[in-house]
Amino acid sequence: MRPYLLHGQPERRKELLSYDDYTIINSYGSQYRGVVQYYLLAGDVWRFDRLRWVMETSMLKTLAGKHRSTVTRMARKYKTTIETPTGPRTVFQVSVERDRGRKPLVARFGGTPLKRVRTTVLTDQRPVLASNRRNELIHRLLAERCEICACTVGLQVHHIRKLADLNKPGRRERPTWMRLMAMRRRKTLVICRRCHEDIHAGRATKPIRL
Repeated sequence: MRPYLLHGQPERRKELLSYDDYTIINSYGSQYRGVVQYYLLAGDVWRFDRLRWVMETSMLKTLAGKHRSTVTRMARKYKTTIETPTGPRTVFQVSVERDRGRKPLVARFGGTPLKRVRTTVLTDQRPVLASNRRNELIHRLLAERCEICACTVGLQVHHIRKLADLNKPGRRERPTWMRLMAMRRRKTLVICRRCHEDIHAGRATKPIRL
């Protein structure tokens, strides 16, 4: 629980403030599911209710910090009820609509009952080395939205060679896209063709829509 606490209390994660709501909720939800599902065979899995509360509060504080709002408003905005095999469950959920008749992307936190699962099938598999940053880029591409102007057409990926290039001494004031990459500490931006052309032409891009 340490990444979600400050002085023993749930705290927002500043490194996620520059991401959209889908990415924030998806990050918390996938981490929580990964931990809880691993321990569902344990007889005292109910103890993870404390983890759920800490991560849930940290997530809502992160969303509140991003939108300069309150935890109560963020909870009211994203709280919903879903049906599960064990009955209705309260979760926090956000959907990103997609065109051409495709299903929306759904990010969800919660919904896993903290009850022991006495029977399961364990299958040993060869471990696969995966890159979290690569998976994160895939999620950002699937969102199908320019990370600068929120356009949904003609998306591309802008790359830089290294993060140090964003902080060269003697550089005049950095444009907004540079500040966004430096704040996220990422060498990629998912952007539309127009913003990409503006970057390479040295023109000012549209204001960033968070």
